[in-house]
Amino acid sequence: MATGVLTREQVRERLHAAEAEILSLGVRRLALFGSVLRNEARPDSDVDFLVEFTPGQKSFDRFLALSDLLETLLGHPVELVTTEALSPFLGPHILAEAADVLRAA
Repeated sequence: MATGVLTREQVRERLHAAEAEILSLGVRRLALFGSVLRNEARPDSDVDFLVEFTPGQKSFDRFLALSDLLETLLGHPVELVTTEALSPFLGPHILAEAADVLRAA
C-alpha cells in the first residue's frame, strides 16, 4: 500500500481536497502527530491521526469509514485514535505534539 515517504504538506493537501467528505463523517477535528508530522517518516511508516467527532456523531461505522477513507487518500496505513481513547501515559505527549490538519467551522 505505501508509496514512498509521505510529508506533512502532502497530507494537508490531500485532506483539504477531500475536506467535505471527511467532515461529512462527523469529524470535528483531525490532527496529525508522529513521524509524518515531525518529517521523520520512512516509506513503511503509518500516518498517525487524533480525531474528535462532533458530539452525537461518533460511531464505530464512522470511525472505520474515516480510517478507510484516509488510507485511500494517503496510500499509507493509518493509525486513528480518538481523544477519549488516549492512554494516560502517552496521551499528554500526543496532545502536546498534535497539529490540526482539518477542523469543522
